[in-house]
Amino acid sequence: MFVCHYMQRSLIYPFLIRGGKSTPFISLVLAFVFCIYNGYLQGRYLSHYADYPADWVTHPCFIIGSCMWFLGWIINMHSDHILRNLRKPGETGYKIPRGGMFEYVSGANFFGEIVEWAGFALAGQSIHSAAFALFTLIVLSCRGMDHHKWYLAKFEDYPKSRKALIPFLL
Repeated sequence: MFVCHYMQRSLIYPFLIRGGKSTPFISLVLAFVFCIYNGYLQGRYLSHYADYPADWVTHPCFIIGSCMWFLGWIINMHSDHILRNLRKPGETGYKIPRGGMFEYVSGANFFGEIVEWAGFALAGQSIHSAAFALFTLIVLSCRGMDHHKWYLAKFEDYPKSRKALIPFLL
């Protein structure tokens, strides 16, 4: 799950991005450091310390967690696709994302990633994966709330029923 997400995020996603604003250098460095550290912690735990019974893949925690991870991954990728294709080539300006989970929340990509890592934590049953899921929840919740406030301020016709991060709730 971890490797699949980061292979897509680091080797495929960058080639799909069209234009847009550049990433501030400090954000790039912090993201790089976090990914290296987190990748080390997750990989080290799973490759050296994790001790799962032979039938772990049939355990409800693993099955439900894996399904949650896959659902979150699909939501995340679909939401990124919608965001990448908001503008036609040569267009500038901001648009309201529509379709998929964006019909329910402003931060559909954030919601997908939160579901992804919550599923990873449930499937992995480790303090490392739980800490990563919690960190993701905190950081992306803040970003999702900020994006929602920005959309509401920027667009008079922004859907009033759309929540910030969690469909029908928040």
